[in-house]
Amino acid sequence: MNQSSHTGSPRGAADASQPASRLTAYMINHAQVFISSLGKLYRAPLSNLMTIAVIGIALAFPMGMMVLLQNIQTVSGGWNGATQISLFTKLNINDEKASEVGQRLRLMPEIESLHVLSREEAMQEFRSLSGFGEALDVLESNPLPAVLIIRPTTFHSTPAQVALLVEKLRSLPEIDIAQLDLQWVKRLYTIMEIGERGILVIAALLALAVLLTIGNTIRLDIQSRRDEIVIVKLIGATNAFIRRPFLYTGFWYGLLGGVFSWLMIEISLGLLAGPVEQLAGLYGSSFTLTSMNLLNTLILITCSLALGLCGSWIAVSRHLHEIEPA
Repeated sequence: MNQSSHTGSPRGAADASQPASRLTAYMINHAQVFISSLGKLYRAPLSNLMTIAVIGIALAFPMGMMVLLQNIQTVSGGWNGATQISLFTKLNINDEKASEVGQRLRLMPEIESLHVLSREEAMQEFRSLSGFGEALDVLESNPLPAVLIIRPTTFHSTPAQVALLVEKLRSLPEIDIAQLDLQWVKRLYTIMEIGERGILVIAALLALAVLLTIGNTIRLDIQSRRDEIVIVKLIGATNAFIRRPFLYTGFWYGLLGGVFSWLMIEISLGLLAGPVEQLAGLYGSSFTLTSMNLLNTLILITCSLALGLCGSWIAVSRHLHEIEPA
């Protein structure tokens, strides 16, 4: 019994060490393939650089358009900045009562900011904009009411939400007229939606082009190594083992293509920054182009990596099974 216990201990240790050694060998093989696939790209720099450039250009176009659209939203003060509601109080409401109404409306969660324009300020603004300054002097009293200028929050700036807010404000007893150019709001959001959907359509088409480019490149690589794959299969290699270097090649294509795309976008924005700043200065604005933020960069690199892996996986899965030892 003691002998069996002594002899069983080394066997148990050996059995316990086998999974660990197998996992270690598996990780070492992955690391070797990971590095060797990058070295393979390095040994053929011209052709691989052309493939990476094609991927980078295809990804830079939609992402660059998205960054420009974000800059346009910034220079216009945000899309919700154009949604402005003007509340004209009744003539029997004085400035103090209008201020009280404004204080009460500021507590509403739908309202982001509110500015009260007194009756005298409204008259001065009308005098400067209408061109009837001398004609207004003959008036015995101010016929204009106080005005409450409201800017809703981003969520309540959509056409549907802002229409509900206007109806709610119009029902207030102190308000005579609630004015909103809803058609302009609808046009503005339609333009924004067209721009976003157009970018998505272009991005989808160019993503398909990236998939085809990577898939065709991997396919040519598989065909060039056909004899090597046949020999490896003859000695018992599995499809997963053979597939591994091609998947890592797609990974490197995606990563380097994403980095190349990021560089192109940053360089393009840098070239445009000077003229845009000069143009903004002519209009008295301090606007400057903003480059890609961290979120946009992560989205770009993640999409690029996903396209690289998907393109290589599709190509390998389709063509690897066609290569079998005779």
